Amino acid sequence: MMNKIEAIKQAAGTLGLSNIKANIDIMLKQAEEKNLTYTEFTDNVLESELLYRRDRARDKRIKEAGFPYRKRLEDFDVSFQKSLSEKQLKQLSELKWIEQMYNLIFFGPPGVGKTHLSIGLAYKAAEEGYKVSFTTMTTLIHTLRTADISRRSKVKLNRIYNSNLIVIDEVGYLPIERTDANLFFQLITDLYEQASIIITSNKGFEEWTEFLGDAALTTAVLDRLTYRCDMITLDGKSYRLENRKSFLKQEGNQ
Repeated sequence: MMNKIEAIKQAAGTLGLSNIKANIDIMLKQAEEKNLTYTEFTDNVLESELLYRRDRARDKRIKEAGFPYRKRLEDFDVSFQKSLSEKQLKQLSELKWIEQMYNLIFFGPPGVGKTHLSIGLAYKAAEEGYKVSFTTMTTLIHTLRTADISRRSKVKLNRIYNSNLIVIDEVGYLPIERTDANLFFQLITDLYEQASIIITSNKGFEEWTEFLGDAALTTAVLDRLTYRCDMITLDGKSYRLENRKSFLKQEGNQ
């Protein structure tokens, strides 16, 4: 005959209370050691399950966001990148702009922190409960092109449409075909006032017509992106070049 603890584990599994199922032995032992009341024990068990589910949901959001690597806002060096003040960084980190569906566009040459800042903000947003999607422009165009024939692309596109925040990295690095520009315009139109967008680009708006290939379409895209938007230009030296690491030992340091 099944003992009481095994019966609790089975019932917890049936109810989907996986944390209680895995840890009820430890919880009971701690309750005995601390001489907890029934109320205190029940409260601890339920709080433990809620925390477990919150952490699982957070980890799932971060995984599904598709970040290429992990970057945190606290690691962003405002002493090196002086185009953004500590006050501005703090304002952005509060994420109120997402609630108000503002967009952010970071301009600047390679290595000045555009992607780091974008991932840091999006990572924090995912931790705080927002649904986030990260993509490069090249990957996005491929996703839009193949959404009708590729299940993987369809899933990724659906995730973008269901996100509160979408990061589109490296916009303008390579020119795109007219049909792709039309798909990009349609996406921006669909997301307009439905979600916040972060864009990083090494090109100013005056150069967007060149890579989108059509002046009227470029105007329409920018009109939607910049209606509620903060545009921040990051300049200066490349952080990667300034902090370049070398495997080979230099002369005199052997």
